[in-house]
Amino acid sequence: MIIKKLHEAGLRSEHAYCAALGSIGISFLSWATSAKLENSADVDRADRWGIFVGEWAPTFFGLGLALAQYEKDGLLHRR
Repeated sequence: MIIKKLHEAGLRSEHAYCAALGSIGISFLSWATSAKLENSADVDRADRWGIFVGEWAPTFFGLGLALAQYEKDGLLHRR
């Protein structure tokens, strides 16, 4: 039901896949920026920022797969 509502709202599998890839890039950038701006002794915080944002990618990939399946099933029922 959630996937159906998201699809009806205009979210497509390509959007979720792009968000997943973007979150990987943002994860690296947040880690690098935090590591550079923070004290070199406090690398833990930079690692936490990178991991926090990096955890979004699997969620977006899973959402993309669910939406792709929903889109595929929708095409099969229309024929």
